[in-house]
Amino acid sequence: MAIGPAMNPLLFLASLVAILALAGLAHWLRLGAPPRLATDADARAAAAEAVDGFEATRIGLDRNGTSALLHDSDGRVLLLKPHGNFFAGRLLNASSHTERWIDQGRTCLRIVSGEKRFGSVTLEVDDPDRWVAAIDALGSVDRA
Repeated sequence: MAIGPAMNPLLFLASLVAILALAGLAHWLRLGAPPRLATDADARAAAAEAVDGFEATRIGLDRNGTSALLHDSDGRVLLLKPHGNFFAGRLLNASSHTERWIDQGRTCLRIVSGEKRFGSVTLEVDDPDRWVAAIDALGSVDRA
């Protein structure tokens, strides 16, 4: 019985080396790494991609850089969270709400978007009371 190309040990070894080389290259290039929001500029850029024309007047970056809250001059609040290699964003509304708790001396917020498919985001931001008030205010204003 002749050994075909699919059973050739040398071909198998070469394929394995090629796969490992590509995986190493992807790791070195940081492809597939979760996105980060390191600065306000990063958050503004992600917000502009999520909601056309959104111009933040206040930004709350999560301490880990994994999410953010942004507030604009119209009183809208945008929630950003990672989605693949990018950020997804949702404008919060009257059905959105917050949950707050203290974890090892840090105040954490869980923002429930009110949209089942978007879900909720847990983050730690500066001045959490202002963010809770801004989100609570969404329920008292008709933005039709």
